[in-house]
Amino acid sequence: MNIAPATAIASDLPVRSGPRLTQRARLKIWWRELDHVLLGLIVLLMAVGCAAIAAASPAGADRLSSDTVTLDPLHFLWLHLRWLAVGIAAMLGLSMLSRESARRFAILLSLGMVAALILVPLIGTEVNGARRWLNLGFSFQPSEFLKPGFAITLAWIMSWKLKDPNMPVFGLVTGALALVVGLLMAQPNLGDAILFTGVWFVLVLLGGVSARQIAGLIAAGIGLLATAYMFYGNARNRIDSFFSGGTDYDQVDLAQRTLLAGGWDGVGFWVGRAKFRLPEAQTDYIFSVVGEEFGLIACAGIVLLFCAIVLRVLMRAASEENFFALLAASGLIAQLGGQAFINILVNLSLFPSKGMTLPLVSYGGSSTIAICCGFGLLLALTRRNPFLTRETAGLRNMLFDKEKDR
Repeated sequence: MNIAPATAIASDLPVRSGPRLTQRARLKIWWRELDHVLLGLIVLLMAVGCAAIAAASPAGADRLSSDTVTLDPLHFLWLHLRWLAVGIAAMLGLSMLSRESARRFAILLSLGMVAALILVPLIGTEVNGARRWLNLGFSFQPSEFLKPGFAITLAWIMSWKLKDPNMPVFGLVTGALALVVGLLMAQPNLGDAILFTGVWFVLVLLGGVSARQIAGLIAAGIGLLATAYMFYGNARNRIDSFFSGGTDYDQVDLAQRTLLAGGWDGVGFWVGRAKFRLPEAQTDYIFSVVGEEFGLIACAGIVLLFCAIVLRVLMRAASEENFFALLAASGLIAQLGGQAFINILVNLSLFPSKGMTLPLVSYGGSSTIAICCGFGLLLALTRRNPFLTRETAGLRNMLFDKEKDR
């Protein structure tokens, strides 16, 4: 029996005359099907993010203040709470979608954001030497909103393989990746290009790529990195700075010093001083601020929280019988988890600086709403009727049986 939301199953049953479900009944069904553990972990991450931004906000406000304008020390916290309210509404709204509706929304979102990425080099706003923003009466970063849509769209294309094994899904998803990476490198945005490539790699692995193709992918990845180093000045400078160990004025080196300044238990809330030297304390380097003010133990707690979210989604996906849902959930959590751990590794001086936020912990407008949209789609894809039990051996055994029959 296929595990699916009760509303989706009900749609396949014969139509009977009678009163339609009330909105209250629909909400009850949605709440019953929702993964409450995953939702609780997401809410906890949001709370941790608010505390972290409250600690980092004075450093960001001080950097943007001038002789004529002095920002409130909690300026970025108040802004973040507004964005978070919008994000929570989007997350809950998207979590109520059926899998089919979530897929359609993601495809439309991907198409719209790819079109926006095409416009970025032409009419985009430049910030810190990179042109990544569009201002259409309101500013937003298209690449952030493309992330959840991209993962689900690729999963949908990969799922075509079950209907027709001869369909060239690998070529299609690789072509889609090449288009997106090309648009990102024009900004330039190497960090997101690496993240999108990682999501693509996870999906093609789960989609049944052979060992020979995997070896080819690894070789191609190494070749692309070498090409980026030789011909892409931004990537070369960041990599050279990373391997040279940085300087006292290097962002990554300052982040590491700030992270270690608080020891195991931190110097205390709003007591830290090293955070005022960081260029983006409330965004890219908020993990280091947490280390200074709350200690390395708190940093370890954040890492464990992200691990718990990733493991929870993978546990749900491992028993999923719907191929598309498995791929989409895995792709989404690879994108969200990958972004988190790249940010953490940058703060630990274990990865070159990428200008990437820590999901739901860093301050941000586009990033916060986009990440909430990603979690909303993830909640929609992992919804299940708790009263249904599986009667098949699961997707993995089902696929193996199909391979044996060929």
